[in-house]
Amino acid sequence: MIGMLIRNEADIALGDLTINHERSRVIDFTKPFMTLGISILYKKPEKKGLVFFSFMEPLNNRIWVCVIAAYIGVSLFCFFIARFSPYQWRNPHPCNPETDLIENEFTLLNSFWFTIASLMQQGSEVTPRAISTRLVAGFWHLFTLILISSYTANLAAFLTINRMSTPIQNAEDLAKQTAIKYGCQYGESTYRFFQVAQMSTYEKMWNSMSQNPNVFVNKSDLGIAKVKAGNYAYLMESIPLRYQLSQHCDLMEVGDELDSKGYGIGLPKNSPFRDMLSEKVLYLSENQILIRLYNKWWKKPEETCKSQSAEDFTSSTSANQLGLDNLGGVFVILGGGLVLAIIIGTLEFCINAFVNSKSDRRSMCAELLAECQFAGKCWVPVNKPVQLVPSNLTSMAIGHSDNEVEICNLIRTEHS
Repeated sequence: MIGMLIRNEADIALGDLTINHERSRVIDFTKPFMTLGISILYKKPEKKGLVFFSFMEPLNNRIWVCVIAAYIGVSLFCFFIARFSPYQWRNPHPCNPETDLIENEFTLLNSFWFTIASLMQQGSEVTPRAISTRLVAGFWHLFTLILISSYTANLAAFLTINRMSTPIQNAEDLAKQTAIKYGCQYGESTYRFFQVAQMSTYEKMWNSMSQNPNVFVNKSDLGIAKVKAGNYAYLMESIPLRYQLSQHCDLMEVGDELDSKGYGIGLPKNSPFRDMLSEKVLYLSENQILIRLYNKWWKKPEETCKSQSAEDFTSSTSANQLGLDNLGGVFVILGGGLVLAIIIGTLEFCINAFVNSKSDRRSMCAELLAECQFAGKCWVPVNKPVQLVPSNLTSMAIGHSDNEVEICNLIRTEHS
């Protein structure tokens, strides 16, 4: 079209003619009717596959290992320091101050229960009494507070935000790497922009492209096809690029525009139509007619991303709802815990029946049947006979609170 205007074979050239100094020397342009710049066209990265145990992603594997090690270490530390501290031992029968029996709540099992209850931010019936054990508990609570707060904050970001990371974010990233090839249309304004560029980033990009002529294409469609094939970034003007984005949902624009220029209507030198057309362009721009035409043809909702489903289009612009694919692992763990509890409960039930069968001098099957009949009467308020409790459990000391000690003192005072 430029040659036809120079040879006076045409009066007007209307299209994506970029206004630049070289063309302005041989033809005239009207006022720009569109502003644009050079942008980077790149293929959208594929969405990260759903991870069944994605709730564990906020912390890396090393942190999980350290948390487990800290849990075991603090539990053992509580157990040993409670045994050495004289203030952690107490009388299990406060009503009998003359007893020679004292107990320590921090057994090995209770120590592990205390730390896991604190880690899960739940209460525990085991309470530290000595200053040493309270210090351990205080620092463990601080540790769990920071850990749980950090995990909760990061969990929201991992599960509710659709993350699609790209290897390049701007032209600087493109110039620094060599894995992704990039190029433009040969001989066009973008090609000349890099050819005469004086900024270090653009000079580096031009040197890389000029050393590998295969990155240049003769038509814009070929450049788009190379982008869709992968591992290639196409440098083109932003206006046609954004139109391609509305037609190809697997493409994206990376970074900001590299320069600023405009499209104008081409005319022969000293054309009498230049001022008249420039005036009409300004009129269309001031009355927002050009922007309405742009929205009509570049942002037509019925033709935008036809190949993309409504669900995918929504998820790419907003946070994802949490589904079973994200939190299914939590239910698996819960189910596993319930199964484990059933197994342990069955073992406890059988051990209880075995101990009682020895004391009652009857068969194991008869004792199991009696236990099952008693357990099955859950709708009847009954008291469990003492002989149904294993003797080793009845002999275990049960701790009393300070209120119980005060009650015992009052009872002794009244009797005296």
